[in-house]
Amino acid sequence: MASDYSFDAVSDVDLNLVSEVVAVAMKEITNRFDLKSANASIELDAKAKKLTVRAADEFKVEQVYDVLLTRLAKRGLSIRNFKKGKVEAALGQTARLEVVVESGIPTDKAKKIQQALKDAKLKVNAQIQDAQLRVSSKSKDELQAAMSALRAGASGWELDLQFKNFR
Repeated sequence: MASDYSFDAVSDVDLNLVSEVVAVAMKEITNRFDLKSANASIELDAKAKKLTVRAADEFKVEQVYDVLLTRLAKRGLSIRNFKKGKVEAALGQTARLEVVVESGIPTDKAKKIQQALKDAKLKVNAQIQDAQLRVSSKSKDELQAAMSALRAGASGWELDLQFKNFR
């Protein structure tokens, strides 16, 4: 039996699921009467982790973005991981909106999470590793308390935390 138990706190987005959501949203957009003449599209750049929403004008871009957010929420993806940019004028009298898909925990937020665990006076160690946080302890009960503390404070960090590799 291991002397230390641990889990990883991560904030991941499944890009395959996002791709499926984009396909469903595009299907809805092509069938909606108010968006038929909008020449709207949603493109996913998986390597750059960003979505590009295009339409005829700013108002229609916002409508397409709302359809996308609705579909993301229905599939269970957290909207916190999608950061909306500004609507820009593009070539050909169209408008464009870039949405960044944030995956991983930024270092500054990881430090805040680490500090919150210290302030909770739990007997756990939190280490920042790449874009995740490894929390370890000698007691499983302390880890459960740490998980509940992280869930309670997740709204303050504007992250959707998942817990993986519980050992």
